[in-house]
Parts: sequence; structure tokens; C-alpha cells
Amino acid sequence: MIIDDEPLAVELIKRFVERTPYLQFDKCFTDSVEALAELKAHPVDLLFLDIHMRDLDGMSLAAMVPEETRIIFTTAFGEYAIDSYGVNALDFLLKPINYARFLVAAEKAKQWFEIIRQNKSDNKPDANAPHDTIFLRVDGELKRINLSSILYVASLDNYVKFYLEGEKRPLITHLSMKAVEDVLPVKDFMRVHRSYIVALQKIQSVDRNNTIRIGVSFIHISDSYLDAFNAYIKDNLPK
Repeated sequence: MIIDDEPLAVELIKRFVERTPYLQFDKCFTDSVEALAELKAHPVDLLFLDIHMRDLDGMSLAAMVPEETRIIFTTAFGEYAIDSYGVNALDFLLKPINYARFLVAAEKAKQWFEIIRQNKSDNKPDANAPHDTIFLRVDGELKRINLSSILYVASLDNYVKFYLEGEKRPLITHLSMKAVEDVLPVKDFMRVHRSYIVALQKIQSVDRNNTIRIGVSFIHISDSYLDAFNAYIKDNLPK
């Protein structure tokens, strides 16, 4: 689905969607309130959503979309980029949008759904049992990795790097940090920075400057994630 109050922007994204074999166009709206009602009645996998709109802006609308819908924001205002990752955003496209950049975002969405569906299928025999592996698409193939081997995850432009125990080089996959958060169990992993997710059991120390040490790496906890991290530490201190 496409939601944008500029008809020309809607038509451009629609052409891009129709040009991309693995995307299927559903509906488009220039009225955000009308679009939200339709979206709640008939959820879609992927939503291309403008931010600066009349009546109901994209950020407010994003907080109300069905849980299974993932969002790629489209806007002419770059200052919204950081805020966009606080909701179900897989990517952020800055207008004017060209097809090459659109395709990067679409590939992120494709890989996110592939991995989510593969991991759900892998754990189908007993949905209540904790899973200890995940699949990642690396160099064109799906690789199974043990969750216990992950040290931390770092963002790299439109990719993320998985640093693993015993491996000199990270695994690089075409995903967003939001997508990684969705597949890693929250009891074992925590986002401590816009660019970092750490394995909680791999933390060796935390210094007075709020810097985590994992192996030979040092990762600073940003202010926006500090309260959640401190709550975790408090829960794990001796009573």
C-alpha cells in the first residue's frame, strides 16, 4: 500500500512497485485517515508511507498500523530519519526518490519477510519451545547461526554485521536494525545504541562512561537506551 498526499509521489512509487517483480501493488491513498481505516480492515505486508501529511501525519499513523505491517517511510524532510526507526520502519527514503534507492529498500523488506517466515517455519513443530538458531541471508544463501554465538550486531549503511564468537570476520546481511530486533529474542539481546544490539550474556564489563566491553570491542550506550539498560542491570544485581 502507498499513502502520500502528493498524487505525483504516489504515481512514482506505484510505478516502482509495479516494476519490481516480488512486490504486488494493492491500493494507494492520498487521504491518510481513509487509508488507516482500510489498512486496519485489510492489512498489507508493506506500506510506503509519507510523513508530512494533512490531518494525520505519517509518524502518528505508523503507531496505529497492524503489527504485521512493515513500513518504508518516504519524505522530503531528512530530519525525520532518526524518529522513523522508533516504529515498524524498515527503511527511510528521502525524496526525490530514484529507482536504485527504492530497490535497496525493497530488498530489505524482501529479506526481512524471507527471514521471518523461514524462522517461523523452522520453529513450527513446537511454537512454544525457545529457538536457539536463526537464519540469515548471506552471499545469496540462507545460513543458520546459533544465537549463543552472537556477540553483537552493528549497522553498516543499508546492511548489518553480525559479530560471532570464534569468527574473525562478521557476517554481513542486507537488513535493517529494526528487522534484527524483530528476530532476536528480547530476553537475550538488547539495543543499546541506534547502531548496536548486544548479546546480554556476552557483556564483560560496563564502565562509568556507560561503555560496554564485549571481547575486544567497546560499545557506548546512548542516552535514549540507557534507562532500559540500567533496568536490566538492576534486575541482575545480587539482592
